Amino acid sequence: MSESRARQLFHAECEKALNDQINMEYRAMSAYEAMSAYFDRDDVGLPNIAKFFKKSSQEEREHALKLIEYLNKRGGRVTFSAVPAPETTEFKSALLAFETALQLEKDVNASLLKLHATSDNHSDYQLSDFLEGEFLKEQVEASKELAGYVAQLKLVGEGLGVFEFDKTLH
Repeated sequence: MSESRARQLFHAECEKALNDQINMEYRAMSAYEAMSAYFDRDDVGLPNIAKFFKKSSQEEREHALKLIEYLNKRGGRVTFSAVPAPETTEFKSALLAFETALQLEKDVNASLLKLHATSDNHSDYQLSDFLEGEFLKEQVEASKELAGYVAQLKLVGEGLGVFEFDKTLH
């Protein structure tokens, strides 16, 4: 494999960390897709929760594609890993699904912060700027949104409360 002519001051550890993040985004995409499929089932019948998780899945895919594009701009090479099946495809409650999603966002954020630390350790200011401008703020906002939904689901309880909650999501 030939070396990229575009590569400049791009440490191999940063390249590896970017590839790890790409694969993390695809794992998150798969988990959200499983949540969407579950809530879209005819025996679950919560279409707006299904749409919310479908949109979340699409956002994670967009993140992965954005990282791939950046990696290519920097002269890196994308290396894909097998995306494991989601740990859970059946959810006992909407609350459990949203708690799972919140933890997933925290895990993605921790991975991004690790990537940012790697870029700082190698004085890769371009990568740090890219992460700050494109990802970090959005991760905090997503966690806040999900935490709010968890709180609301705890307040409304199961049954009719979840049905009404579903109607509020757009």
